[in-house]
Amino acid sequence: MKNLATKFENLTIQNDFIFKKVMSRKRICIHLLEELLQIKIADINYLEAEKSLEPEYTSRGIRLDIIVADDRNTHYNLEMQVKNNKNPDTKKHVLPKRTRYYQALLDIDLLQNSQEYDLLPPTYVIFICVFDFFAKGNYVYTFKKRCLEDLELELPDETTTIILNTHGTHGNISKDIKSFYDYVNNHVINSDFTKQIDDEISYLKLDTKVRREFMLLEARLLDERREGKAEGRVEGKAEEKNAIATLMLAKGCYSLQEISELTKLSIEDIEKLEKEMHATE
Repeated sequence: MKNLATKFENLTIQNDFIFKKVMSRKRICIHLLEELLQIKIADINYLEAEKSLEPEYTSRGIRLDIIVADDRNTHYNLEMQVKNNKNPDTKKHVLPKRTRYYQALLDIDLLQNSQEYDLLPPTYVIFICVFDFFAKGNYVYTFKKRCLEDLELELPDETTTIILNTHGTHGNISKDIKSFYDYVNNHVINSDFTKQIDDEISYLKLDTKVRREFMLLEARLLDERREGKAEGRVEGKAEEKNAIATLMLAKGCYSLQEISELTKLSIEDIEKLEKEMHATE
């Protein structure tokens, strides 16, 4: 518990938990969107912070930090991204496909409200990255669908993906967005906007309910990681047993009972392995 208390005290805007809490304040979230997109927003409606979207039990569920809809029914998904993760198997960065998946699940969630395709609202998927994914130095990378044969021709599906680079060096951004970048990177407070954010974080850290919520969340995540590791060890042992049993079956000099005694697999499981072996011959 001491370690969790210290961790809580040291949380910054880069932490998903704190980011979600700060952006749950309307005035801060609205101002960030207005400054980033250079638009005016009268009001926003929160569509459940850190919502878990799981359209089917076989699908990969995701947790979204902040989903809001403005007074024009434009939907925004805001995400804080600290690590530029790679898939350990493919060695490819996951961010591009992740933005695609988030967009798809947002649309599916909207269609679950019995809307027709043409009534899907405009959407923005916005990743606030503390790294430069494209290594071009831009403050902002904005993506829309365009025709390769005519780049001036845009597909009007009203979807936009924006990847922010808090370590950018060029491009057109407002003073408040630049100050927000400075705050995310180095905790520098150099504007009224970042002062509001910092005050909000200080207030959150004094709230015993928020502290308790964080500790319960961290404890739950720790339990999930431990369970995952334990399941991984069990699965690994099962695979090893199956491999040994398969080798013994292939030799043809062991009875099912002997294989069962040596591997601790059931006779039924060994018979199943034997059928699978014959099916592949």
